[in-house]
Amino acid sequence: MNTADDAAVYQLTPELALAQTVDFLTPLVDDPYQYGQIAATNAISDIYAMGATPLLALNIVAFPTSALPMAVLGEILRGGADTARAAGVRVIGGHSIDDNEPKYGMAVTGLVHPDRILRNSTARPGDRLFLTKPLGMGIISTAIKRDRASPALIERAVAVMTTLNQGAARAALDAGVHASTDVTGFGLLGHLHEMTAGSGVGAHIVYRQVPILDEVLGLARQGVVPGGSKRNLAYAESFTTFDPALDDTRRFILADAQTSGGLLLAVPPHAADVLARALADQQVPVVAEIGEITADATGRIVVLP
Repeated sequence: MNTADDAAVYQLTPELALAQTVDFLTPLVDDPYQYGQIAATNAISDIYAMGATPLLALNIVAFPTSALPMAVLGEILRGGADTARAAGVRVIGGHSIDDNEPKYGMAVTGLVHPDRILRNSTARPGDRLFLTKPLGMGIISTAIKRDRASPALIERAVAVMTTLNQGAARAALDAGVHASTDVTGFGLLGHLHEMTAGSGVGAHIVYRQVPILDEVLGLARQGVVPGGSKRNLAYAESFTTFDPALDDTRRFILADAQTSGGLLLAVPPHAADVLARALADQQVPVVAEIGEITADATGRIVVLP
């Protein structure tokens, strides 16, 4: 791939290609089992974003053996293994090192037909934009570290971050989407810009149509915003035109660095209803039409209230 796609793809035969990705995380939650689930879900997501089927995974582990019980590592690996099993992925090995801070993730391999690859560089003017998970994970992770997140919010965020994008990918393929990516560390605006810049198009999104987890706006107003999201917004301002009605708090949310976020899908107008029904049938966390692709070759994003 010559663009900023989510995984590398190597064609093996006219009917078979290999998709590969790697990702790992520091802990986002206190529960080691949930941490393992989130990290595995996040890593596998890049394969789904390409329209591929994940098959194999290798664990990547950094763990402070002198500071934490090995039972904690066992729970992390159990969470990853259970998530992989739910995705139909076989964990066949991995590598570990002793480190001061826990880190866990996976290198994931999948297969895809070359004609069925989903790219982030093939959106077309007029395409409708859909998002399949709510925003706010970076802000919530920061709130957890500062002991500012309610138990209900943590539970909801964990549920979102441990939901595989398997169903969303199936719906995307069934509906014939033009382009796909998953929303992770660069935030919604950053990953949308990769799509627009790679496709030679622009985009309009409507803030009020963007799904956001409860309490996130209030936390952001209190200054609970991670440094990565602030850097994302500083970068996004170079390619985004915000309506003056949108204050910095709302802009931070659109740039918030996500973990195990949803798929961002560009679908032709005639198939938008088909995609919405397919996503609902797959019981994805949200089915949100947030905007459309425009004929702006500069890749610029316009955000409306």
